[in-house]
Amino acid sequence: MNRDYYSKLGGLPPQTELLSSKAVFTTAYAVIPRGVMTDIVTSVLPHWTGTRAWVLSRPLSGFSETFSQYVMEVQPGGGSDRPEPDKRAEAVLFVVEGEMTVELEGVSHALRSGSFAYIPAGSVWRLKNGGSTAAKFHWIRKAFQEVEGLEPPPAIVTHEDEHPISAMPDTDGRWGTTRFIDPADVRYDMHVNIVTLEPGAVIPFMETHVMEHGLYVLEGKAVYRLNQDWVEVEAGDFMWLRSFCPQACYAGGPGRFRYLLYKDVNRHMTLW
Repeated sequence: MNRDYYSKLGGLPPQTELLSSKAVFTTAYAVIPRGVMTDIVTSVLPHWTGTRAWVLSRPLSGFSETFSQYVMEVQPGGGSDRPEPDKRAEAVLFVVEGEMTVELEGVSHALRSGSFAYIPAGSVWRLKNGGSTAAKFHWIRKAFQEVEGLEPPPAIVTHEDEHPISAMPDTDGRWGTTRFIDPADVRYDMHVNIVTLEPGAVIPFMETHVMEHGLYVLEGKAVYRLNQDWVEVEAGDFMWLRSFCPQACYAGGPGRFRYLLYKDVNRHMTLW
């Protein structure tokens, strides 16, 4: 199956461009369209070389509460021997362009477009782009919530090719999820999946639930219902959805609509 992973970030719109945009920031959801992810909004990070980052979300009052998500661009020869400053932070890496090597607890793993890595909190890891072109990947960071009596979750390094799409019930296979982490394994307190909708497929009800979502559109376009609004989204757009924000979707085509989905799972609600 041919797959696209949107990665065309950077540059700057021309002076002739109109100011109209679908960028939206509310207390229930936010839409950060691909057109605003220009060179002038990038960040540089300590202990990274040849690297810049687009920060899509961060813990903030009235915004993301459980996670931060970056799109990282690492030039040939770039990377980091000290990528993560916080020992409490677990990570998911998902590669959308190029190739790179991640050394995790002394073992090297070659990653390419479509590769997925879960890195447990407190891990010793390094990242290097030893190729001749830039590597781009999503880096999702979350403070791991320990549970007494549960052992920590192990690392996962895999590729989308190794995980078939699991069709949602009663959808005739038109809507499904690629799961990199076993949803029954409660050692993990977050999931990062790929959701695929065929042209014309719908999420036919207003989902309203406790999980916070981060959605990055990898391929295609759709109309998303967010709270009281309908918003058109396309490859390269990012959506943040607060817990209990009503949501639904219609994939209008002509191709598949696919997005990388973060959600927090498998933990009791904090009461303080």
